[in-house]
Amino acid sequence: MENNNRFSFAEQKFLQMIHFLTSNDANRLNLSEVEEYLQKDGRELLRNLLIGHLEERGVGDVGPNITGADGIKRTHKRLRTKKIKTLFGEITVNRIAYSGRGVPSLFPLDGILNLPLLDVSYHLQKHLVLEIIKTSFDESIESIERWTGVKITKEQAKKIIIESAKDFDKFYDFQFLKEKNEAKVQPLIILTSDGKGVVMRTEDLREATRKKAKNKKAKNKKTNKSGGHFLTKNKSNSKRMATVASVYEMARFIRKPENIIEDFFTTHLKKKIKRPRPKAKRVWASLEKSSEEVIKEIFNEALQRDPDLNKEWVVLVDGDPHQIKKFQKFAQKFGVKLTIICDIIHVLEYLWKAGKVLNNEETLSRWVSDKLRQILNGKSSFVASGIRRSATCRQLKDRKQIDSCANYLLNHSKYLNYNEYLEKGYPIATGVIEGACRYLVKDRMDLTGARWSLKGAEALLKLRAVKISDDFSSYWKFYEQQQYITKVYICSS
Repeated sequence: MENNNRFSFAEQKFLQMIHFLTSNDANRLNLSEVEEYLQKDGRELLRNLLIGHLEERGVGDVGPNITGADGIKRTHKRLRTKKIKTLFGEITVNRIAYSGRGVPSLFPLDGILNLPLLDVSYHLQKHLVLEIIKTSFDESIESIERWTGVKITKEQAKKIIIESAKDFDKFYDFQFLKEKNEAKVQPLIILTSDGKGVVMRTEDLREATRKKAKNKKAKNKKTNKSGGHFLTKNKSNSKRMATVASVYEMARFIRKPENIIEDFFTTHLKKKIKRPRPKAKRVWASLEKSSEEVIKEIFNEALQRDPDLNKEWVVLVDGDPHQIKKFQKFAQKFGVKLTIICDIIHVLEYLWKAGKVLNNEETLSRWVSDKLRQILNGKSSFVASGIRRSATCRQLKDRKQIDSCANYLLNHSKYLNYNEYLEKGYPIATGVIEGACRYLVKDRMDLTGARWSLKGAEALLKLRAVKISDDFSSYWKFYEQQQYITKVYICSS
């Protein structure tokens, strides 16, 4: 065949496999054993096909010299090799290096093929990242090796995670430009935030927490030495708060209090109501930045979408007074009129806890439903005084849950005007951010025994945010394209 037949190894491997599969030895195998043979030898066949194709593409010889982005001409040419782990196994790529005295070499083929800076192909990196954002590094590496036969070190995996998250902000700037026309017509812009602690390495804790952890450790050592007993492990001084944020736009969804009651308390099959979907939704999280910095980012994101303040701005919170104050602070700074709404789910949780103190199993659900109906009709203070009066009349000794519920309703009454919110078509539940908090942070970062570095955890949170937003495939294409643009620019002749 022409060109010295660069696919001769692949052809030999293919014929060898056919010969085996038609042999008596193969006929004695069961299905699982045949699958195992094809998985291993088939992978080698594909590796040889890939090698043959790359040899057909040449070594990146683009002429006698090349001028880099630095304006320096490189005239010396040498053949260099690069080993890359691919989905089918490790390969060696031969490419021409253009060099000059005292300047770094340039490799045109690196740009032509978009070869990775690390020695793992982007396609294999993508599969690894999808595993790591689901489960531990060790399990992910084991899974990749089981399905591809390729061994990736933990150090390589950590570098891949950090590197592959670097275009997160750039990608969402690009996405916003694509989606802004669809989102522009929506009357509501929704801002929301929440937090979740992540167990960190001591050196990556915030300074105040690190000091507490150090003092606690010293106290434990002293107690153990003098008293001879050991204290239980406490994570309270080993966590750093991850702030989760979301901004999206949406249409109004006008409802009545009865619709909400029906959602929570009707057990029979209900007719599905078509709800408006969030538009141009962005979800992200950060451990590096403080909650105040993230809330400022939320406002910057929202102002980019609505610079003339034509939309109605709605903030959904869980009732944390510090969080509310930060939203109010930036609203004043940027001259934004906010409607702050406390999540109805949190209100319902307080009602259930108080209801269990005042009711038996038969009356509990009806009692909670009735109190929720009153709150949805704008009577939260009336409910608060009513449950306190009921506890006093019964002379209850343990009224912690009663007072906790009443205090929440009274302290947050200005954010519980649900009758007005429903009439205006505002959302009243923090489902987006609650789900994001659980998925982004808890489900992955809270694995038993995990202690995170700040850099690695921050990168992983970004990649999980991309996944929860159903943007991973688009993001990865964008990420690879950014690497390609970089290499072509550096290697331009």
